[in-house]
Amino acid sequence: MIKLSTNNNSNMKTINKLIALAFLAAATFSCVEDDDFAVPFTEPQEVSIDGNVVELSTVAGRLAQSNEDIVTFETTNEYVSGYVISSDEGGNWFKELIIQDKPENPTIGLVISIDVNPLFTRYDFGRKIFVKLDGLSAGTENGVLTLGIGSGNSIERIQASRENEIITRSPETADIVPTVLAFNEFSEDHELTWIRLQNVQFVTEDLEKSYAAEAEDQFDGERAIKSCNDAFGTPAIFSTSTFADFKALDLPEGKGNIDAILTRDFFDDYYIVSVNGPQNVMLDDPNRCDLTPFSCGTAAGPGANVILNENFETQSTGSAAMPAGWTNFQEAGTETWEVYTAGGTNASLGKSVNCGSFRSGDASTIAWLVTPEFDFDAQTGEVFSFETSNSFADGSSMQVLYSDDWDGTQANIPGATWQPLADATIVSDNENFGNWVFSGNVSLDCAVGTGHIAFRYEGSGDAGTDGTYELDNISLTSN
Repeated sequence: MIKLSTNNNSNMKTINKLIALAFLAAATFSCVEDDDFAVPFTEPQEVSIDGNVVELSTVAGRLAQSNEDIVTFETTNEYVSGYVISSDEGGNWFKELIIQDKPENPTIGLVISIDVNPLFTRYDFGRKIFVKLDGLSAGTENGVLTLGIGSGNSIERIQASRENEIITRSPETADIVPTVLAFNEFSEDHELTWIRLQNVQFVTEDLEKSYAAEAEDQFDGERAIKSCNDAFGTPAIFSTSTFADFKALDLPEGKGNIDAILTRDFFDDYYIVSVNGPQNVMLDDPNRCDLTPFSCGTAAGPGANVILNENFETQSTGSAAMPAGWTNFQEAGTETWEVYTAGGTNASLGKSVNCGSFRSGDASTIAWLVTPEFDFDAQTGEVFSFETSNSFADGSSMQVLYSDDWDGTQANIPGATWQPLADATIVSDNENFGNWVFSGNVSLDCAVGTGHIAFRYEGSGDAGTDGTYELDNISLTSN
């Protein structure tokens, strides 16, 4: 309670002071909305760098020239500059900044490993920064170029106390333009840069999962995304940290675009894409591009009439599989379905065919083995079966497909309408390499007209997608 003096002059002075204070308070708080205090606008002034600014490629070049696991920058008074493309606001990155050399069409990126969390409050997306190289080391950590403190043959985090000494924040914030990439364009040229994957979706098998909150997710949740521009293409891997704030969100079911950073998995086996947050996953189109499966169900067993029985015993070991009426087609790469004879404990099994891209050097391996044409109107009760095995399939894939519109011309195989045989079982990657898995008795009784069945292999010479599949004992029977 304010007590006023009985003196009139004093009373008036006091009242005037109170009115002035009230007016000042009202003016001050009228500028505040929702507890957010506006930052006064100032014309951006470029920072002054007391040293030589070199390209990010200089770091990679000196590491390559050193022929060592790491290279340390002595007192060079050199800086590199780059634009921030990572954000740890969503928890998907931890104590690291990822920068690329240009806002658009970047040619290189690198990780700055620093013992600071969070970083997004000072180094927002698109922020240009300068990094002083003196005393820092560059090396390859988890398969990607990393800048930090050298320790033996590895890179440790820069101490938090050195942040302001090493990193200079520019007032410039650029609009980062993602580089549009297809899966088969993933390469070192685009590592640690901001990319856009267009017309993609999560695979059907992952749709009921969260980003990274499943029981099997350890450290990271890895989900497969497929390209709607390549119906049979090998999926890419979308990785989310189990520490991310959005890990428990359900994966979106539609198709669309994803903006992400291209990097490598922890063991440097294959490429992955990682986002800053769910806002980068723009799968808003509900019209998915899934292949329409072909299904007549399963049968109790094979029929009495044998239409096809192929075990490849008459084929020459080491040659391309070419039974009468079959088509062996290499869509991409140098590998094909080849006859081989098992050794060791499987020697008694005789000949089979296999296809694999291990050590092929192929950027892409796509091989088709297609049956002769069948007339499904000539009989009833058709039952199809086969056996598959694998030698560490890894990220390679094999599909069994049905088509009723392929014209028999090799070049037209990829463009025909192919439907996965939904009721057929194919060996999984975690199956013991010595085991053979029966497909089940797959009914084709609902097929009409003529058609073909194809076994399609896809992989590459890249570690992680360079596995091998084996195939044998292919049978079609009828009543």
